[in-house]
Amino acid sequence: MPYIKIWIHLIWATKNRYPFLQKPVRSKIISHIRQNAKDKHIHLDFINGFDEHIHTLISLKADQTIAKVAHLLKGESSHWVNEQQLTKTKFGWQDEYMAVSVSHSAINKVREYIKNQEEHHHKKTFAEEYQLFLDKYGFGILGKTKG
Repeated sequence: MPYIKIWIHLIWATKNRYPFLQKPVRSKIISHIRQNAKDKHIHLDFINGFDEHIHTLISLKADQTIAKVAHLLKGESSHWVNEQQLTKTKFGWQDEYMAVSVSHSAINKVREYIKNQEEHHHKKTFAEEYQLFLDKYGFGILGKTKG
């Protein structure tokens, strides 16, 4: 049996960054994503979000990929939200997502960051936050290539 501990900070947004995730709906969706992850044996350590996006802290297992985990969490939850009619119009997630590795020593810092999303977004929009992540982790400006 391999011993693997790979921590990922996985972030994704609603389709067109529409603010579907107001407090009552957000709580239901987060609770559902948490249960869905448990059912699919995905180690979802922490989850929270704000009006138009979700942050998660996940530990991957040997047979899991970031793409597969993102697909399982996003696809199933989108279907569930529409099935439950939690929003007035059709709900969906953007196709893209951001995933960055987290060192073991930074896990508590990332948990705190995820936990304080509501407070954090009183100071900064999701678009600003997303651009900061792109810059911080070397993704550059979307659509541009380095070289």
